[in-house]
Amino acid sequence: MGLNYYQIKKNVLQARKLVIRGTSIAGSGHPGGSFSMAEIMGCIFYNHLKFDPKNPEWEDRDKLILSKGHASPGLFSNMAVAGYFEESQLDTLRQFGSKLQGHPDLKCPGVEFCGGSLGIGLSYSIGNALAAKLDQKDTHIFTVMGDGESDEGQVWEAAMTAAKYNVDNLTLILDRNFIQQDSYTEKIMPLDESLDGDELSEMWKDASRWKTGDKWRSFGWNVIEVDGHRIEQISDALNRAKSVKGMPSIIIARTIKGKAVEHMEDNPQWHGKAPHPTLVPVINEELDSQFMIAPSIIAGDMTNLKNEVKRCDDGRADYIHLDVMDGQFVPNSTFDHTKIKELRPLTVIPFDTHLMINEPVRQIQNYIDAGSDIVTVHAEVCDESSFGEIHDLLKSNKVGVGLAINPDTSMPDWSKKFISSLDQIIVMSVVPGKSGQKYIENTHEKTKNLMINLKENGFAGYIEADGGVTLDNIGQCFADGARVFVGGSAIIGQTDVRLVIREFRNQVLRTRRKLLIQKANELGGTELVNKWIDLHVIGKKKDELQQIATELGFQ
Repeated sequence: MGLNYYQIKKNVLQARKLVIRGTSIAGSGHPGGSFSMAEIMGCIFYNHLKFDPKNPEWEDRDKLILSKGHASPGLFSNMAVAGYFEESQLDTLRQFGSKLQGHPDLKCPGVEFCGGSLGIGLSYSIGNALAAKLDQKDTHIFTVMGDGESDEGQVWEAAMTAAKYNVDNLTLILDRNFIQQDSYTEKIMPLDESLDGDELSEMWKDASRWKTGDKWRSFGWNVIEVDGHRIEQISDALNRAKSVKGMPSIIIARTIKGKAVEHMEDNPQWHGKAPHPTLVPVINEELDSQFMIAPSIIAGDMTNLKNEVKRCDDGRADYIHLDVMDGQFVPNSTFDHTKIKELRPLTVIPFDTHLMINEPVRQIQNYIDAGSDIVTVHAEVCDESSFGEIHDLLKSNKVGVGLAINPDTSMPDWSKKFISSLDQIIVMSVVPGKSGQKYIENTHEKTKNLMINLKENGFAGYIEADGGVTLDNIGQCFADGARVFVGGSAIIGQTDVRLVIREFRNQVLRTRRKLLIQKANELGGTELVNKWIDLHVIGKKKDELQQIATELGFQ
């Protein structure tokens, strides 16, 4: 069974939007901590938790306990997406009489714990886990706890208790975002090392300073440490935690407070502060503008693809793009599912498999079994019937579904039936099967027009730009509407993959900032532009935004 990557990603995006919607209407709430745990909650809800939203009291359910109860918007939004209640209920957040209070409350069906005073959730979880063992139930308890919450002594008493009683049906996830109500955690009560200044990237990136895991190991816990915004790492860690017997497990997830909205990121102000309603459309535009970089390993050393996968892993690629060519649909041949299966154990990074082959319907199961997380087939070799079979097989195995079109091809009429459920559309910007080609310029216009058509037909997936994408044109590709960018020789062909991916991201970020300023200007002119810019108080973002606004004539 696949990672369910794209479905989790879509649900996380929708949950984040609901957090913004609920807190802005309420005029209060905690978006920062809701966003830092967004991918954690998404992985638990949509890949690991046994639940039935139509029967919240189902006896055989797993339980999700939000110990950091102030982040209730992040719980309620996922419950809405999961079907416990209508998404419109988020409009009643924190209002008298609403079941969606400022902290989780048992009056809301599906909530397992009244998260008021911090530090209690782990103790409560241990009680639930022990009860399940006594009742001989196959119930797993997932508990999400904050790092500021770890100042509470009861957390450590509970840690000793869980180890003493070998509570192995409990997985604790620590949302390690380095910020609590008043300031940075490492300035108040360090879990790692003391923080000098306000540069959190020192703590986040420097593994030699991480001491939290050592503390939990000393209490007798199985410890797993991950990037808390990488869906594949979180899901893998949850699987590993559940497989450990005889001791409790904690996943220490390094996260960013306010993740996905730049002015909220790493900013203590957004621990408990609601966005202003006038800026909600700009924030939603930013949330819709998340993007991924996918190096294509065939542009590297084809005799040592294992090393190319390792370079992608070290470079923090979002996906690894696997171009499968059969020598028939395209002139060249590369590898097939047997090579993908061989490479799969090397990394948990999603495999973005692009099948440039004839009759893909006959081989699709092989690529599912090999460990592909996303599979894209070409419209030119499918019809409604064969693609329908491919679509249903991928969906039932929790593998992302993609459709690709060549430079001289348009979306076929039969594709309209599938557009709303597609996860990915690859717009080829070079002739497939030939190396060293430049980006075909009219692809920019083609992508823009395609985006309009797709939105009209309910497309909620991602457009992937594939072929000739470089530092010089990635910004324009992003402006066209592409959100996934395949890089062959421009990334894998370079010596330092990590540096190049960082440069690609920076180029996209600059374009995104420009588009967001333009959006603010459309909505409220110079006044709203300045209001937007003034929110960016962490790091050097404000200076760059002011420069962009000046270049656009908005200041």
